[in-house]
Amino acid sequence: MLNYIWAGLIILSLFFAVRSDLEDERRNRFRNGLPFPLRIELDGPYHPEASILTGTAVISGSHFAAFYGEPVAERELRYPVRLLRLGGQTEIRLLVGPSAPGPWEVARTMHNPRTQDEIRGRLRRLRLFGDRELEAEAVWNPVRFVKVRAVAQAALDLADTAVEVALGLIGVMALWLGLLRIAESGGIIRLLVRGVEPLLRPLFPNLPRGHPALGAIALNITANILGLGNAATPMGIKAMEELQKLNPRPEVATHAMCMFLAINTSSVQLLPPATLVALMGLGIGELMLPITLATLCSTLVGIAAAWTFARLKPWRDEHI
Repeated sequence: MLNYIWAGLIILSLFFAVRSDLEDERRNRFRNGLPFPLRIELDGPYHPEASILTGTAVISGSHFAAFYGEPVAERELRYPVRLLRLGGQTEIRLLVGPSAPGPWEVARTMHNPRTQDEIRGRLRRLRLFGDRELEAEAVWNPVRFVKVRAVAQAALDLADTAVEVALGLIGVMALWLGLLRIAESGGIIRLLVRGVEPLLRPLFPNLPRGHPALGAIALNITANILGLGNAATPMGIKAMEELQKLNPRPEVATHAMCMFLAINTSSVQLLPPATLVALMGLGIGELMLPITLATLCSTLVGIAAAWTFARLKPWRDEHI
């Protein structure tokens, strides 16, 4: 089901992205193919045979605003520039950096995806003034389908993130699932079930007495309370596996599964997660009480919601 939801979101995003890009193309927001006048102050004397020239591009702020239809605060824009002679043409590379104004902010990420610090184009109609100053027209490389590329890149980035998260969990899950297997073989789980059964019985009344799912549920809740999210994941998977063994209809979640998922998702936390501690350091002490109160409220609401829905038709008599 989640695959269909993600596919639908991606298709919907692409639809709106194409629509936005076509509107930008109709308005020619990035002024593709139009000449942009600028003045260049060279660092050294101009040599017609030189393959590379460096200097500073000087651009009037009012002209930039008139050309792109977007205002800029500066009266004059100055950026480092390189001129390269390639195949009888002069290529310009304007080093605008991350503070590029208006459409150049988008153009720099497309013209130079690796460093995202310059926009590129071709120079024409060069006119030399003295030996260190020239005027010319720059025709920037076209910028098209910005939104479509952004959506596609975001989908690929999220796919990479999913793989990294999955690989990062392999070691943690192997460790804790191995410990759970040892505890189960050594009888520790049975002892834990006997201890927590009076507490968990009101929440899971339909589970058989002494069932190992109660032990896995107790370990998952304990790990969440102590802020050990990575340790809670394999224990939660183990609990779901045990609950699934009691499920008469494997394709539909039972009431016990829904109750456990509500508790796991909204679990009380006496200690904040390790990631939050690493980010905030000693400042986390100010948030410990609010975190505990907020998660306590969320857990009570989750339990109440799962309990209420379990007693409403059409779900009341369908599952254990």
